[in-house]
Amino acid sequence: LTVLFLSPQPSLLKAIFNVDPDEVRSLIFKKEDVNVQDNEKRTPLHAAAYLGDAEIIELLILSGARVNAKDNKWLTPLHRAVASCSEDAVQALLKHSADVNARDKNWQTPLHVAAANKAVRCAEALVPQLSNVNVSDRAGRTALHHAAFSGHLEMVKLLLSRGANINAFDKKDRRAIHWAAYMGKNGCASLLRLCLFSVMPAHRRLTCRSGAVPADRGASVSQKERSGFCWAGAVCVRLWLFSLRERGLLCSPAFVSFGRFTTHALSSGSLCLEYLLRNDANPGIRDKQGYNAVHYASAYGHRLCLELITSETPLDVLMETSGTDILNDTDGQTPISPLHLAAYHGHHPALEVLVQSLLDLDVRTVQGHTPLDLAAFKGHVECVDVLITQGASILLKDYSQKRTPIHAAAMNGHLECLRLLIGNADPHAAVDVQDGSGQTPLMLAVLNGHTDCVYFLLSKGASVEAKDKWGRTALHRGAVTGHEACVEALLQHSASLPVRDSRGRTAMHLAAACGHIGVLGALLQAAQSLNTVPVIMDNCGYTPLHWACYNGHDTCVEALLEQEVFHKMEGNSFSPLHCAVISDNEGAAELLIDTLGPAIVNATDSKSRTPLHAAAYTDHVECLQLLLGHNAQVNAIDALGKTPLMMAAENGQTNAVEVLVSRAKADLTLQDANKNSALHLACSKGHETSALLILEKVSDRNLINATNAALQTPLHVAARNGLTVVVQELLGKGASVLAVDENGYTPALACAPNKDVADCLALILATMMPVSPGSAGALPGLTFSAINHYCSPSKAVTFDPLPALRSEHGSYCSFNNLGREDGLIVPDDELNDSDSETY
Repeated sequence: LTVLFLSPQPSLLKAIFNVDPDEVRSLIFKKEDVNVQDNEKRTPLHAAAYLGDAEIIELLILSGARVNAKDNKWLTPLHRAVASCSEDAVQALLKHSADVNARDKNWQTPLHVAAANKAVRCAEALVPQLSNVNVSDRAGRTALHHAAFSGHLEMVKLLLSRGANINAFDKKDRRAIHWAAYMGKNGCASLLRLCLFSVMPAHRRLTCRSGAVPADRGASVSQKERSGFCWAGAVCVRLWLFSLRERGLLCSPAFVSFGRFTTHALSSGSLCLEYLLRNDANPGIRDKQGYNAVHYASAYGHRLCLELITSETPLDVLMETSGTDILNDTDGQTPISPLHLAAYHGHHPALEVLVQSLLDLDVRTVQGHTPLDLAAFKGHVECVDVLITQGASILLKDYSQKRTPIHAAAMNGHLECLRLLIGNADPHAAVDVQDGSGQTPLMLAVLNGHTDCVYFLLSKGASVEAKDKWGRTALHRGAVTGHEACVEALLQHSASLPVRDSRGRTAMHLAAACGHIGVLGALLQAAQSLNTVPVIMDNCGYTPLHWACYNGHDTCVEALLEQEVFHKMEGNSFSPLHCAVISDNEGAAELLIDTLGPAIVNATDSKSRTPLHAAAYTDHVECLQLLLGHNAQVNAIDALGKTPLMMAAENGQTNAVEVLVSRAKADLTLQDANKNSALHLACSKGHETSALLILEKVSDRNLINATNAALQTPLHVAARNGLTVVVQELLGKGASVLAVDENGYTPALACAPNKDVADCLALILATMMPVSPGSAGALPGLTFSAINHYCSPSKAVTFDPLPALRSEHGSYCSFNNLGREDGLIVPDDELNDSDSETY
């Protein structure tokens, strides 16, 4: 039980922690709350019980303190008193009917707490009050389990004398004796063993429900095995071995833990193992995972144990898999071999024993890894040497990534392993061997920044021009990862700068895109020294300058601009300035303008869009202001006739709209190819704030009632999209409610979700509104065809006389926000063109 101190902030708590009964009486007399709780719901009585002060406990209870109050862990004062091993406090609480069966959140009673804390005198006071000493907690453990786990021999004796069930199982199917053996509590284990043999049949005395025996549990305190159990001390082990042997149960199948026999658990102790083997223990028996004692000895590097086992039975015989083993194999996979276990963990002495007896050194795991592959991967030089000396294959590839042990050593920077592997293989075949992706050991060494391995491989003739299946060399990898020393080594060995990958990108493109200024500087310097012009454009026409600007690497931008070749605006017309602005990289944008001149602010891409369009589209106000400060054309139009304001309005970029409308004085009367104004576009996409910002600057009724190609006014579009505030503002500025679009609909009818609803609304309005010659002009402009469509002679439907209405609009195609399918909806191929993936 974890006991937490209470925060002694209230006066009553201070007095309790000061053990001052007089002060406590004084505070109680002053009406101090005896049941006050701290932030963990602990009361003064919890504090007194924790301190074991019986006098103050008595005083608090007599003053009204709740004897069974629970804190936020459901611990009562009795739990606290027992945890402090205070018999006087326990007696005082029991005197006032404290609940001996109270449970905390782990379902533990005060007796559990007493057993765990060696509070024997407290337990003696509790037991007479209990009807059952075998109550289990949330984990299924009784007080006897806790006492055995903690090794409290006197507590175990007390509980057994008061009727504790020695055969009780917890939720892990373990008895108290298993926990005593597991924790190496020899005294408790001996006592419980004697009790078991006196009350239980022989075949049930030492097993738990899963078949485990305490010898198996007790044999795992100092060294862990796969199930997580550890091996106990030698005293406990020998105790159980002799007791088992006396009863003929030493190698009985009943004593199995997860399919493991005592030979598995004891494969770390040569004396115990020797004893077992002399008593006919079978080291070849496999557990549920298919492992036998040889596997466990190999995994933990116990050479002496392996030699003992080998002296009894040849290892190749032990490692044979019988038909029964195959049928009993639960996962259907061959278990990993002892060679793999020893090689992976670096146990070369154990490996030396194994290679003398096991002929197949190239045995594979399910993924195709050999023992040599694992040893090289982990960098165990001695194991690599042992395996190579005995003839293990160096160039054997795994099944998944088709990599050899040479790849594994280079990838993880194990230089000495790499020396051994290359030195014992055909140099021409080994140094440039490729994996399934075409990667050589040199590529993997560069990728992970292992400079010493890079220099070694280059000294052995590794090719710097080798390409993987994507056309990338080792230099490409160095540019991406930024390992400058590796790149320098490659350049010293004449790595080619102009090599392009499958996307047309050179190492310079990748270094600029990743912001590795050191690598980029080295590449630029190498290009200058060789008097070569670097390949400028990739397959999409982007230069390294484009990439540096797009990703906002200012230092790379500055380094590239120092080269005259990048002053020419070559490549994709979506310029580096476009890239900088659309990614909100103001620093890169400013460098470009300062270096190349302010004229570039009005450069256009293949769709006639300027950097100002890009800034407005993405709402990057700082870049927008930078461009406007260098005289960017605020009313420039692109191929669709859209200005930067239109782009901002259409995409709801309110900050950009405000800057363009208020500060840049953008022209609000301009219309795009479909005759939509910025106000139309804002309303069409439901961007109410952007529409209101534009409306603030509009006072001309002609602009308010301007129509697009579908004869829709802003009121039509706003009403259709339910922009209440915008509609109210438009009406206040004189928007016409009688204007009709190409379908003959007024703004009111434009609110209908489809054509049929609009026609029904027209009929209802015509019926509801009585017509007189003086009021005819006030009715909405309904067409005759809308009425006649529902007035056939065969139906008894009559209408009031209608006023003279316009009949030139007879088309009733479905309402379209903007009137045309190609209006303002930007197609996907435009958004994902070669200029930008997002713009």
